[in-house]
Amino acid sequence: MEGERCAFFSWKYGHYFEFLSAKDFNIKVRCTLCVGEKVLSTFKNTTSNLKKHLESQHGTVKLTERKLVAQYIVEEMLPINTVDSPSFRAIIKKIPTSVNAELPHRTTFTSYLEKEFTEMERNLKAALNEIDFVSTTADIWTANNRSYMGVTLHWISRTTLERHKVALACRRIRGRHTYDVIGTEIENIHSSYGLLNKVVATVTDNGSNFVKAFQEESTPKDDDVTFSDLSEILSAENESDGQLSLPPHRRCASHTINIICTRDVEKHLTTNAESRAVYRSSTAKCTALWTKSSRSTLASETVEEISKRKLLIPTSTRWNSFFDAVKRIAEIPMGELNTLCTKLGLKCFKDQEYQFLHEYCMAMKPLTAALDILQGDCPYGTLLPTLEVLMQKTQAVKDDLSRMTAIQIRFAGVLDDKDALLAAASCPKFKLRWLRDAGRREQVKQLLTAECCTTAPLANNPASVPSATTSSSQGEMDFFTFVAEPEEETYSAEKEVMDYLMSGYDLQILHKFQSIKTIFLKYNTPTPSSAPVERLFSLGGLVLTPKRNRLSDKRFEKLLLMRYNHCNLT
Repeated sequence: MEGERCAFFSWKYGHYFEFLSAKDFNIKVRCTLCVGEKVLSTFKNTTSNLKKHLESQHGTVKLTERKLVAQYIVEEMLPINTVDSPSFRAIIKKIPTSVNAELPHRTTFTSYLEKEFTEMERNLKAALNEIDFVSTTADIWTANNRSYMGVTLHWISRTTLERHKVALACRRIRGRHTYDVIGTEIENIHSSYGLLNKVVATVTDNGSNFVKAFQEESTPKDDDVTFSDLSEILSAENESDGQLSLPPHRRCASHTINIICTRDVEKHLTTNAESRAVYRSSTAKCTALWTKSSRSTLASETVEEISKRKLLIPTSTRWNSFFDAVKRIAEIPMGELNTLCTKLGLKCFKDQEYQFLHEYCMAMKPLTAALDILQGDCPYGTLLPTLEVLMQKTQAVKDDLSRMTAIQIRFAGVLDDKDALLAAASCPKFKLRWLRDAGRREQVKQLLTAECCTTAPLANNPASVPSATTSSSQGEMDFFTFVAEPEEETYSAEKEVMDYLMSGYDLQILHKFQSIKTIFLKYNTPTPSSAPVERLFSLGGLVLTPKRNRLSDKRFEKLLLMRYNHCNLT
């Protein structure tokens, strides 16, 4: 047939055209991408005319294979050898591309990803040069018998006041996780991006090795002035080569609250004989339910059949998981709960134990709500208002747990911390409204005023500008008589603070108060929680799967950082 000898029917981009007719040596087709009825004519033995039409009129449908495939591989966390899959390459062949543009194989594609990572890293370093205040979160993660140090970076845009975050590293850590190893690795990561003098704080969990690393190696405060002999400094030069320079340390507030919800609550309940008995018996029966339902498919089906829901299993590495698991059991009516226990061959709950579960959930609800708030993407100024409300709500609950003082003890170093007070006061949505005591409110107001005097921008104290009048025009200017201009009002920190406190609660009002805006940027850049680096590790678990345990440490880090940072591949 004539159609069989036509080049159009075997052309790989023919699906973008609809065949209409053939006459002599020509054929007519309709472009399905054009609006309306766009009819084109071409010779039977060539498709060059149609290809030129695609290139000139439909440039947007020409796909840069490497860019889109790289985005797909990184975002979906797929193995790099996906590009060698015959089925995947068959799909890519159906996409119109430029001349002789074929999808590269794994080796070449890996080199392309290396180049894109280098470009992403270079762009990030260039962007960080324009930022004054940054903060980091750090932690260590273990998977497949390998340990990694993860660090994320956070900053607030001076123009939009939006929060930004990126991952800086997820490097392999070998040997013991001692404080000196941790301190050295954190400093190396900061210095590799030129951040040693920009990091206002680093947030970690309450691990003793992290706490000691910052206690031992942090830079002394400016107030700690010491005088040393020059000869002693020169003689001790070699000894001081190993001294590190780390930023101020902040303990993760979410991890601290989780410790309160678990260890401190258990310790408080077990001090009294009566509460200890009901606590241990009720939690033991809950544990038996969790164990039975998680290890037996028949037991799990029985739970769903009776309670119409699945039980949640507590996980030590997941905050609030114990509370959520107990709450799920307490939501089951007592009759159905004991029926379930009977069918599973477990001890039934007594009235006192069932009542204890409800009281436990009611008492712990403010703590878990505060933990969820602090592990969100919020500024450091959220910490103190959250703790103040938490203590009020805890004391309002009239039960045994309301007498627990673990919050005041665990956060003793934060409740009156200058940085935390300034961070909360400079947040427009909080200001001083979270302070109920009038004396403390006035104290924080004076603290904010004093900080404004220190950080007042030079723009508020403009220098005198020399006159641009030349000597030749001086006589002409003497002819005119002008009314004396009023002197520009000098900067007043008290007035700026008063105007700020009387303004609205939207974040954008900070653009009107430059000194308070600078305070906000400096003290609210840190996050109250180290949850961002934990989310980095969650993504790492999806990249470093058991089937990909041969992935090198360097390549794993690059793939993870590109995924976390959502880099725009070019």
